[in-house]
Amino acid sequence: MRLTPMGLGARGRIIPCSVGRGGLTLNKREGDGATPIGEHRIVGLLYRPDRVARPARWAQPILTGDLWCDASGDVEYNQYVRAPFSPSHEALRRADPLYDIVLITDWNWPDAEAGKGSAIFLHQWRRPGFPTAGCIAMARRDLAWLASVIEPGEVLDVPALPRWPAKRAAARHGKD
Repeated sequence: MRLTPMGLGARGRIIPCSVGRGGLTLNKREGDGATPIGEHRIVGLLYRPDRVARPARWAQPILTGDLWCDASGDVEYNQYVRAPFSPSHEALRRADPLYDIVLITDWNWPDAEAGKGSAIFLHQWRRPGFPTAGCIAMARRDLAWLASVIEPGEVLDVPALPRWPAKRAAARHGKD
């Protein structure tokens, strides 16, 4: 898979998609809203069994109490965790459909470096072109198709692209 100016290229298709509101970055930081440039492997596939059929044999169900830790200083930073969990986290089982199917990348995982950012997923978008907090989002039908053909370990290549300007720490002067 490769992000292109036209969308996400996969298996001969171009899938319209959106990236983080902060564009693409070479210097990903927690909370910057940017999508990290580089090669990332797909390491997991989650789905809501109460809403969608299992998209692939290796998909794991999202259950009540499934969370993702985004507390930069915590030992569980950028890891799947279960409720109850008091450090900062994101619920994987959401009221909206954004995480009905989720492909998980290996960005800053499994040995997370504090502050480098967490949870770079491929998931459903809110609406066409609406930016994410750093993930890559697309239409539900495209995500379902992608999840059905992707295998664990497949590479997602995110190059610096003119459509989504790359952000560098020096250009931002440390401000998000």
